[in-house]
Amino acid sequence: MATVELRFSPQPEHVRTARLAAAAVARRSGVDEAVLDEVRLAVGEACSRAVGLHQAAGITAPVRVALIEEEKQFSIEVGDEAPHATASAPGVLGTPEDSDAEIEDEMGLAVISGLVDDVEVTADADGGLIRMRWPTLPATLLP
Repeated sequence: MATVELRFSPQPEHVRTARLAAAAVARRSGVDEAVLDEVRLAVGEACSRAVGLHQAAGITAPVRVALIEEEKQFSIEVGDEAPHATASAPGVLGTPEDSDAEIEDEMGLAVISGLVDDVEVTADADGGLIRMRWPTLPATLLP
């Protein structure tokens, strides 16, 4: 299992670099060319979300991205260190108690879920992690 790790300061201009690196490693890992745009978009959304959470909370710690090549799948993990409150009614957008940041956060997760079939989101008071997975082609089918 090969892993590429990126850490970048929570600035929007670094999200593009993470997207490009993710697409390059995904291609090398054997992710189907037809879904590389989805990989780029999902990573961009996850990284933008992490940057926004860091900036809103005044956190200067880096955003973490792990690009993991496994035998039959390619995984990307995007981690943040922003404290996450547990929602009283998860999945319900636009309740009067929700702040604009919370609604934007939920919308970002909805976009990621629409792009990635296999996505897992975990969060607690110490930070959050979005884990996304895509199947890879056998080495014999790679160009």
